[in-house]
Amino acid sequence: MEKYNLLPEQLIYEGTITPSSLFEPEEIKKENVLITHTEEWYQKLELLQLTDSEIRRTGFPLSLELVAREKKIMQGTIDCALYALEHGASMNIAGGTHHAFTNRGEGFCLLNDNAIAANYLLKKNLRKKILIVDLDVHQGNGTAEIFQNDERVFTFSMHGRKNYPFHKEQSDLDIELEDGTDDKTYLKILDSTLKKISDDFQPDFIFFQSGVDVIGTDKLGKLNLTIAGCKQRDKIILELAHKNNIPICASMGGGYSTRIADIVEAHSNTYRVAQEIFF
Repeated sequence: MEKYNLLPEQLIYEGTITPSSLFEPEEIKKENVLITHTEEWYQKLELLQLTDSEIRRTGFPLSLELVAREKKIMQGTIDCALYALEHGASMNIAGGTHHAFTNRGEGFCLLNDNAIAANYLLKKNLRKKILIVDLDVHQGNGTAEIFQNDERVFTFSMHGRKNYPFHKEQSDLDIELEDGTDDKTYLKILDSTLKKISDDFQPDFIFFQSGVDVIGTDKLGKLNLTIAGCKQRDKIILELAHKNNIPICASMGGGYSTRIADIVEAHSNTYRVAQEIFF
């Protein structure tokens, strides 16, 4: 959790953003959670009634503070999506909770922020065709399950083949990478794939799960991107969105390098690139 404090401090210190660029969301309203998640699952969270096995699956000790934090993250991504409609791009310093399913949580994810925000835009008729680009090293299995029968949302996950979750769901497009995949291979696949998806699907909004657990120093990642390669990854997506006038909302996702400085640097690059391209 330390990175969530260090990241804005670094961005303000170096001048990439100013304090006025930041906002603190309220807790999400129940009605907006239930566009995506079942009432039974939401009530379990609200009343702290998860079973021991459900708690183990999420990876977090269950508490009122944890649930309140999760609800703020959800609203944060909705707010960011609305800011992106206005300004072209916006980013949630937290978020990227892509392992949360309609009716359960997994892998440090209780509710699915990108799915909730996407469904919010669709329900409010603010957008019609949404692309979710998930480049965390772990497959966005919860996101895939949520939108498996929704033609308005295209789910694209590019992740480690041998990494968690070991049972993968089916996204609209999954690209599984071998351990040790380097910058050149990764960026070539991403660039060509993303262009084809954009041309074929023609989204009018993009959610970007920008996990930095793809870099070689990550304890859980198994891929071998450099920090510079990860920055180029972000540039490919943000440039495509800008070039095609598609609003984009990014959530930070995972990052588990031994050195916290590597995590903060890789996440900071996402903001630096967005600042260069959009502002």
